[in-house]
Amino acid sequence: MRADIAVLGAGIVGICVALHLQKRGRAVVLLDRRGAAEETSFGNAGLIQREGVYPYGFPHDFGALIRYGFNRTIDAYYHPSALPKLAPFLRQYWRYSRPARHAEVARRYSKLIEHCVTEHQALAEEAAATQFLHRTGWLKVFRTERERDLRLEEAARWNREFGIDYRALDARTLRELEPHVAPVLVGALHWTEPVSVDDPHGLALAYLAAFERLGGRFVQGNAASLEPDANGWRLRSAQGDVLAREAVVALGPWADVLTRALGYDLPLAVKRGYHMHYPMLDTERGYFLAPMRRGIRLTTGAEFALRDAIRTPVQLGRAEPIARDLFPLAERLDTEPWMGARPCTPDMLPVIGRAPRHANLFFAFGHAHHGLTLAAVTGRLVAEMMTGEAPLVDPAPYSPARFG
Repeated sequence: MRADIAVLGAGIVGICVALHLQKRGRAVVLLDRRGAAEETSFGNAGLIQREGVYPYGFPHDFGALIRYGFNRTIDAYYHPSALPKLAPFLRQYWRYSRPARHAEVARRYSKLIEHCVTEHQALAEEAAATQFLHRTGWLKVFRTERERDLRLEEAARWNREFGIDYRALDARTLRELEPHVAPVLVGALHWTEPVSVDDPHGLALAYLAAFERLGGRFVQGNAASLEPDANGWRLRSAQGDVLAREAVVALGPWADVLTRALGYDLPLAVKRGYHMHYPMLDTERGYFLAPMRRGIRLTTGAEFALRDAIRTPVQLGRAEPIARDLFPLAERLDTEPWMGARPCTPDMLPVIGRAPRHANLFFAFGHAHHGLTLAAVTGRLVAEMMTGEAPLVDPAPYSPARFG
């Protein structure tokens, strides 16, 4: 099976890369070991976060560090046995999260974020998938006036610096908007520009179907079988060998398995997360409730662990009773919690661009909490770079070469 380009990894990022390349007349094979979007892209919170100009940083507040150190919070949890291996990553992550450096990261990150809604809207229209997108924004709710005032002040600053729209809701307006929420909240921050996706897996499959209608091929195979070939790259798949002139690594949390085999030492780690369904971000408790077609999805914060370590959904156990006090949840619909792994870099920027030592290899991974958010714009950016078009945004800040 011959192709111009092989895209490795059929998560939402890989699908968008493949679709954009196929739209530009390239013959693309999209390869994954499982079905499309069945890993991390399956169970996210379903938000295209236009407001997410500041990627999630490592806390520098002493009180927060003490709370996390006791390992009893909902928004962050860690496996003590994983800390020795994670320590180098966490050390760099902490350095990049210092206020001045975090602000510089945000300036670079915002160049991608500002296109996230428009690029998804364009793909959804082409894929006849706009029914999955809802321009409702999302609510960050507050239990204390102190936290409310801090976050509203922050929102005002982001509005001045990045032009992000929001509105402040007092307790009465919040109750009118969400009458089923218990009267324990003092207000909310309504981010009005983000888009809610009520079935992230369904959206990904719609993009995949658009890719296939254009002549793209999706095959199951082992990305780790990638090896140089006389004319480019060779891969093994269930449909036979795939021969491609160029390849794109879009393997999310598994990207390092392949990049290390190819001689790259990129500082990658994962933040794991869990969800359950029941038929708002509670910012001071650290969980998120999102309406999905299957029911209300309760998602946790970050779990710092090795990617393949045993599942430990303790954050869900801590979050569920608090969420029930706030919102009238029914019984669980899932027999077991779902878990996904978010691929992260210490500087919080994704890895997008040409591999430093392989002219015919590109990387597209490391989107952390914003895989869905940045998938469409990443797909366009990679396709523009590979086809010689003028890129929508300057790709230099996201280059793999920044890690040496």
